[in-house]
Amino acid sequence: MAAVAGVDFGTLCVRVSIVDSERGLLASAIAEYSLHRKREDPEYVPGHRKTHSTGTRRKNNSASERAHHQVNLLELWRVAIRKTSGRGIRMKRWMTLTIFMGALLMTTLGAIAATPQPGSTTKKSFGKTPDGRPVDLYVLTNKSGAEVSITNFGGAVVSLKVPDRSGKLADVVLGYDNADGYVNEKSFFGALVGRYGNRIGHAQFVLDGNTYTLAKNNGENSLHGGIKGFNKALWTAEILPAKDGQSLELSYLSKDGEEGFPGNLSVSVIYTLKDSNALGIEYSATTDQKTVVNLTNHSYFNLAGQGSGDILGHQLMIQADKFTPVDAGLIPTGELRDVAGTPFDFRKLVAIGARIDQDVEQLKLGGGYDHNFVLRRSADSGESLAARVVEPTTGRVMEVWTTEPGVQFYTGNFLDGKTVGKGGLTYPRRSAFCLETQHYPDSPNQPKFPSVVLKPGERYHTITTYKFSVEK
Repeated sequence: MAAVAGVDFGTLCVRVSIVDSERGLLASAIAEYSLHRKREDPEYVPGHRKTHSTGTRRKNNSASERAHHQVNLLELWRVAIRKTSGRGIRMKRWMTLTIFMGALLMTTLGAIAATPQPGSTTKKSFGKTPDGRPVDLYVLTNKSGAEVSITNFGGAVVSLKVPDRSGKLADVVLGYDNADGYVNEKSFFGALVGRYGNRIGHAQFVLDGNTYTLAKNNGENSLHGGIKGFNKALWTAEILPAKDGQSLELSYLSKDGEEGFPGNLSVSVIYTLKDSNALGIEYSATTDQKTVVNLTNHSYFNLAGQGSGDILGHQLMIQADKFTPVDAGLIPTGELRDVAGTPFDFRKLVAIGARIDQDVEQLKLGGGYDHNFVLRRSADSGESLAARVVEPTTGRVMEVWTTEPGVQFYTGNFLDGKTVGKGGLTYPRRSAFCLETQHYPDSPNQPKFPSVVLKPGERYHTITTYKFSVEK
């Protein structure tokens, strides 16, 4: 008998306008079908999905088990025929039954299509911009069931679900349930940051003798592109074919003068969720005028699951012998300081909270860690390991690989618990951390730092990959 996958009859609501007698016949057919299912399976309850003792729906049940607990449309149809035959049923009633079963089938198939399937990318509505433009959410699911959701508003990574050591998926990034949250927020949850990630001191820089004044949105400084950076733009999205996963490309034209930056900058960012449970982000840009560029992703991670408490017990390793100390405005002083003998020495795995409250000036300035680390890179031009994070209770591990020279380690010092995120959860201080791959902060004003200048005819191109695994 043919069963419709993934949908229990009791979860469907199909409204068909029929006369009382016909409604009674259908109700009788449904009741008899339920009784038939009850005899086959004493635990069957109409409208109920079997759950574990935890109350959450089991996801990895076998195909045979799924078929056993799903609606058998053919059997329901046969019951309906038996109930109506021999009663002098009119053609109208046959048509009613046909309409009913057709509506049921279409609703069933629609519910299946709306559910993300392994090895697929789906698109759904996520709300609207303040000026009424539709915002979309793209859900990329790999073959093992890991999932990332990305919105074309600000290119934000909205959710990222990866397994723990027992195979249980959890969302490990902070975010919001709809576009409104991203329109109004100032914490850059999951954001695609640009035109310049991190801070530019005094919101200005000089390029070829010309002084460019930027929007101030962090005291006297420009932070993450200004008041309306890339995180507030509506990007053009395109689902791309991928060999070993699912890919989404976002593109945007940042016009000359936007937030004070020179040149028309054409940007492309490709997100790929690989079947190996790695999220790759590839950034590209070209310009028609000399400009500065520094793109990154600002996801806030909690490998125990978003909203599950602080991250002070996470263990962190950063491949860096030096970091860039900052002044009171969190602008680098220009010094590259050795991490040895300081709370900034993460060359071996150590708990994030082990030294975060030490009486050290640099920690006091940022309220914790909010510093750029100078990465120890391999000789080739490909990605190098930048950082490794282990969450002991779940066994989740995240490695950050990048082509960039630096990474900003931030411990959510400015989260205050007032922000209401996904599922109504709140995000208190130090409930997440960021590892933002980048060129160094304030590089346009720091001649000793690696250059962030992009010229016409050149291509800006960087890659960062977040690799997820587990420790038993």
